[in-house]
Amino acid sequence: MKLFTLLLLLFSVPLSIVGQTKERKIFPYNYTIDDLPNGLRLVTIPTDYPNLVALYIVVQTGSRNEVEPGKSGYAHLFEHLMFRGSENFTPAERNEILKRAGASDNASTWDDKTIYYDIFSKEDLDKVMQLQADAFQRLKYAEDAYKTETRAVLGEYNKNSANPTSKLYEVLRATAYKKHTYSHTTMGFIEDIEDMPNQYQYSLEFYKRYYRPEYTTIVVVGDVTQAQALGLTKKYFGEWKRGNYVPQIPAEPEQTEARTAHIDWPSTTNPYLAVAFRGPAYSDEKKDKAALDILASIAFGENSDIYQRLVLKEQKVDDWDVSFDNQIDPELFAITARVKDPKDMDYVREQILAAFKRYTQELVPQDKLDATRSRMRYRTALSMNSSQAIARVITQYIALKRTPETINKLFDLYDQITPADIRDAAARYFVERNRTIVTLSQKGGQK
Repeated sequence: MKLFTLLLLLFSVPLSIVGQTKERKIFPYNYTIDDLPNGLRLVTIPTDYPNLVALYIVVQTGSRNEVEPGKSGYAHLFEHLMFRGSENFTPAERNEILKRAGASDNASTWDDKTIYYDIFSKEDLDKVMQLQADAFQRLKYAEDAYKTETRAVLGEYNKNSANPTSKLYEVLRATAYKKHTYSHTTMGFIEDIEDMPNQYQYSLEFYKRYYRPEYTTIVVVGDVTQAQALGLTKKYFGEWKRGNYVPQIPAEPEQTEARTAHIDWPSTTNPYLAVAFRGPAYSDEKKDKAALDILASIAFGENSDIYQRLVLKEQKVDDWDVSFDNQIDPELFAITARVKDPKDMDYVREQILAAFKRYTQELVPQDKLDATRSRMRYRTALSMNSSQAIARVITQYIALKRTPETINKLFDLYDQITPADIRDAAARYFVERNRTIVTLSQKGGQK
């Protein structure tokens, strides 16, 4: 489905060339869902973009699943280990197969998920499916190769930690969460990463627990049929054995008072400020998350009053970020600002807090609400302009609910949100006891 046709369907433009009335869905592509007896799910999304196929494999395992003390960072580590070869393909053979196919091959890890993806010509689907199936069922890495990857992860952590924003985010998570595994980032705690070389046996156990069909969804998008995708999935993944491990994710208790933390940065930097409130988990049924998604743009986006004032007019802030991700469990609604002059830290903090408080009391204008959700819909539609882009967008939602339909339900929910819904959600979550503030400044500077 080409982009022009997609936009016609999304916004119900009454042109005769459309030929038939389509339901107004943000994700209008036809798809099929097939569930294998072992718990593996296949989602097939044929498109009319010719020749290319995007194979995305979603594992519902991220840093959230790292429930044992001293064992953080393993979901991310496996993002590295899964490229280390398997019983039937050495790393060199694997690389040669993908090189001959001209395939783009990579992976990413987040709090709730790890996603592996390949982009390649349709005639290579059989071989790439075989290659991935062997890794997911018969991963094989020697202890020396394992230690090499743990050292690579340590190097990645050290590189990231040289960036003040990475350290700010790490401390924000650890301060805001005391029980839940969201307290550590996907990289993990430094002491756990340093101990990884000694945990070869545990890594085998982690793989045995989570690389199982019941935690996995295969998404095939592009020049492909459902019959092709299902036949190859049964052929290569049909004998994969279901596991029996279910992690006990600790629930985060209610926050009872505001929290703060400060980071003394050892080198020259402008100061940073993060202001966060505990928010709700992802839902395509309950209104609170959807209402606050819209408010994030209205209250703190680039068209907001506070952004226009602090960043553009007064130029007191030179870096601004709004973070409120879709997560399985309750997530932080966070604003991060880099302040140009340390003497303005208190002023910027008070302006941010005032903006949060403002929307607990007043209603957003209806026209601004309508314009904001229209932009959200348009931006999401425009982002799905190729088979790979379609897969990239939809797998973020499949990781939460294992179905593309959740994105349609979410955008239907956005359409139901009223100004009162937004104010009421803000009043529930933007309260002092839910707040965490973290600052970072050059050692010896103003906090």
